[in-house]
This record gives sequence, C-alpha cells and structure tokens, in this order.
Amino acid sequence: MRILLVNPPNCGRSIPEERYGIDSIKQIFRGEPLALEVLAGNLEGFETAICDLKAAPDSFTADLEDFRPDIVAVTGVTCEANTMLRLARQAKEAGALTVAGGIHASSDPEFFNRAEFDYVVVGLGRQSFRELVETLAAGGRDAPSGVARTSPGRPLSFAPRRFSAADAGGDPPPAYELVRNHRSHYRLERLGLDMGFVVSAYGCPFDCDFCCIKGLTGGRYLTVPVESVVRDIGLLPTPVIRLLDANTFGDPAHAERLCDAITTAGIKKNFLADVRSDTVVRHPELMKKWRDAGLKAVIIGFEEIDDERLAELNKKNRSAVNTEAISVLHDIGITIIGDFIISPDYEEDDFERLGRYIADNRVDLPMITVLTPLPGTRLHQRLRDRIVVDDLDFYTLTNAVLPTKLPEEKFYRLYAELIREGHRNARL
Repeated sequence: MRILLVNPPNCGRSIPEERYGIDSIKQIFRGEPLALEVLAGNLEGFETAICDLKAAPDSFTADLEDFRPDIVAVTGVTCEANTMLRLARQAKEAGALTVAGGIHASSDPEFFNRAEFDYVVVGLGRQSFRELVETLAAGGRDAPSGVARTSPGRPLSFAPRRFSAADAGGDPPPAYELVRNHRSHYRLERLGLDMGFVVSAYGCPFDCDFCCIKGLTGGRYLTVPVESVVRDIGLLPTPVIRLLDANTFGDPAHAERLCDAITTAGIKKNFLADVRSDTVVRHPELMKKWRDAGLKAVIIGFEEIDDERLAELNKKNRSAVNTEAISVLHDIGITIIGDFIISPDYEEDDFERLGRYIADNRVDLPMITVLTPLPGTRLHQRLRDRIVVDDLDFYTLTNAVLPTKLPEEKFYRLYAELIREGHRNARL
C-alpha cells in the first residue's frame, strides 16, 4: 500500500493586500512538514512519500501520477482548509482514499465531513493514522479511536481517543530523509537561518480561549522521551533547531532533563523554543542552563499588554509578569520573539500604546497578529455572531474577520506601521 502525505501550498488570502494594496503584513515561512515526517516515520512496512507543496507548489499532479498512491492524507491549518478540499478532490479523481488531518481537522472535524474525504483524523495522528492504514491494508473500513469515517449529510460519529505517551511516541524517528531534496527551502529568510524542526512535547497545560492546540491532545500535555529528542536533533544537519512545541517548558523537569542530555551529548547547535513568561519568572536558573546549552531565542505569547484583556483571553497571566520575564531574559542574554495579538476593537491609542511597550521593553522581534476566533475554540463560540468573514482562506491571523472599530483601511495601515516599526528596530 502506497501512502502520499501532503502539505498544502501557502494559500491564505490577505484583506489588506487585496482591498488596500498593503502587502507588508503577509508573513510566510517555509518550515519542514514535521507532522508528516513523524507520521511517515511510524509507517514502517508501507511505501510512503511526502509531497511538500510549500517547497514545490506545482508537484501534486506529478506525484499522483508517478507515485500512484492508495491513500492521500492531507494536513493543514485553518486558512488551508479550503485548499485541502481541493487537493482531496483531485486525489479522489485519481482513485485514492483520502484522509484529512492536522490542526483544523482536530479543532473542527465536521468541516471535513464531505464527499472529498473518506476519513478525518482528530488529534495527534501518529498512532491512530498507523492503525487506520493497517486496517485499510487488511481490507477493513472501520476507523480506530481518534479517526472518523465521513458521513456527508449526517453528523460525524467516532470514538474519541484518549491520548497517551504512545501517541507522542519517540520511536521510530521522523522520516526526515523524505524531504531531503527540499531542505534548502526550510529557511527563515528574515533572520538568515537554516532551521530544522524537532518535537519534544505535544499540547499545552494551559487553555487559552483563542488557542486551538487543545484539540490535538484532548487537553493533555505529552512529552517525547528525552533520548528520542536528542537523537532527532542529531539527525538534522541544520545549525539551528526549532523545538516545534506549543510549550517546550510546560513540564520544567522534562525540559531540564532534556537540557542536561543535550549538554552530555556534546551537541553544539542553537535552539529556538516556546515558553510562557510566568515560566521564565519562576525558573530563571532553568533558562540560564538552556542558554548555556545553546538556547538562542524564545518565542513568548505576551498576547496583550493590560490585565483586563489578558483575562478576556483566559491567558492566566498578568502584564507585570510579562514585563518581568523580558527583564530576566535580557539579563540572561536570550533573544525575545514576542507574540502580540491586536483586537479588531483597537483604536489609535491602543496601537500607540503597544508600539511604545514594544520599544520601551526592547522586545527583540515582535510578531503581531489579529485576534481571530478560530473554529473549535471557545473564542469562536463566544464571538461567532460577530464574525463578518466566513471564508477560511482569510483565517491567517493577519486579517480582521470581526468588524473593526476604526475604519477598516485605517486599522490595517496602523497595523502595517506597527509591524514595520517593530522589524525596523529588531535586534537578533
């Protein structure tokens, strides 16, 4: 049985660009499709290929013709969901069974309950997708837990999966070799970095209203065995490793064991990782230890700069903690990539206050997105009656899908200026 795993092309649309000619907001980074590499690594005994349409946008038709897959599995985030349908339609015309997976399928599986797809993987698919493939290879059609067989016209019915350490896995390693011809594409141009991806944990122990991570693990936080993470780091030729976790330090004890193992193994690479500001404040010694092991930069979701708005997002954090974490990291010497969320309700003084905060606190590289109620989140449940843009192509986190309080063009021009100013003063 031949299985083709597909990463969609960059396909999100931009309201500021299409309506107002503002093209400085769109942000594109081609990273390797780690989720598909993990799936492929766990499909020993089956002939598997990865079609990465972000690196080779025109390769899908040729891959269908040359590889002749029995199963085509397509992953994707929310702004790629419509493109996933189009790819699946083409795959079915070629005679393949089709499977949807990824973050949008996990948060809003009903979206894919259509004729284009035969199955939907809900949550981590490393183990459940393997079980599905084994069933199909044996001539069966029943779906294992965590996988829904589609039933267009009727609601999905499936057994939810209780995710465990087996779903996080560790062995076998990701099939990095399947994308070796594309490795030169996996580069963060703005920083001039060739970057490889490794996973050390899945999920997050927190539950912010805007975040869609919960659907991947059913709300659990699962760590990958330390020895497996160290092995995967060693498999990649890149000088920079992005630990592609929602929260690398969600279990500080696991993070410390991993740091010790990296040091013991004599690994000399730079690392980027995600961390919450309250973790930095509570564990400064852990951050120093990681700096000595090669941690170059951290990505922190500051989100907002006042406590009332943080509470509205169920962030379970305070602005003063964010500011203290910035000071701690500057003292240690770790670069700060700060995620901020601007609300469609922002007025001019809100943009000005955020700009001053970023400059005054010397956030090295601000990454600024627009509050987006992604389907499947509590934020979407709360705000869906206000949504004015339903086309998921625009759910890129850089479009206002809710009405803006300011005139729309003015909102986007202030947003673009905030991005330009932050990047102009970026320190990396």
